[in-house]
Amino acid sequence: MAPAETSIVIPAFNEAASIAALVADLRRAGSWREILVVDDGSTDDTGARASAAGAHVIRHPYNKGNGAAVKTGIRHAAGSCVLIIDADGQHQPADAVRLVAQLADYDLVVGARSTESQASPARRLGNSALNWIASYLTEQPIADLTSGFRAARREHLMEFLHLLPNGFSTPTTTTLAFIKAGYSVRFEPIDAAQRQGQSKIRLGSDGVGFLLILLKVITIFSPLRIFLPISAAAFLIGAAYAIWTIATQSHVTNSSVLLILLSVVIFLVGLVSEQISSLRFEGRR
Repeated sequence: MAPAETSIVIPAFNEAASIAALVADLRRAGSWREILVVDDGSTDDTGARASAAGAHVIRHPYNKGNGAAVKTGIRHAAGSCVLIIDADGQHQPADAVRLVAQLADYDLVVGARSTESQASPARRLGNSALNWIASYLTEQPIADLTSGFRAARREHLMEFLHLLPNGFSTPTTTTLAFIKAGYSVRFEPIDAAQRQGQSKIRLGSDGVGFLLILLKVITIFSPLRIFLPISAAAFLIGAAYAIWTIATQSHVTNSSVLLILLSVVIFLVGLVSEQISSLRFEGRR
């Protein structure tokens, strides 16, 4: 796809230090359809600097969250493709053209950061854990689940807009939704620079949030990937305990029976959830 067909969406909250340079660099990198900066209730002059640099600014009256800003940008985008990029100066505008060009063959292209370019050892460890869990749940290798630098066809983003949270889990949700819906997803290797300013992501609370969003999206699209292992674990523990009590006490305890019954209930709930998940895609174009 060409930059002329692409709307760039930049969610920004108190990013006055980096926003003007980012917009200027993006304008030099390609002839984009438009550059939309969604000022998410900033208390500094983020919006004014973005506008002076040549972006079209959409302002939220108060801070709603990174995801809410992304959704506002997608709704207002005029291009057939949307490139989402963080406002903190981490990502190289020159990579934007490379990501968008891949949309000729893919529906979603994610800028996958190298391990060395991620912020801190704790952040790298957390992202690696999320990538491993997501890869298991989706049955696809996921190189960078939380990268905010991504390009996609707008029509597909609109399809999942109602699933996107208002917080920092929009990249997680879009990646999992595209994969589980059967769309083509590519992870394009990039190098990210040190962000300008203070990160707004809190490793503890937001990390738990990312994990919950991951589980939520998978239960929407492929619930048996979660229910089946839990059911199998309960059954194996119950059966093993029953065998042990028969061998040592010549009877089966209530605990082992309850564990086996629990495994059956969990499996049936997962089976019903899988059927409901399948119904979501009936009649899809």
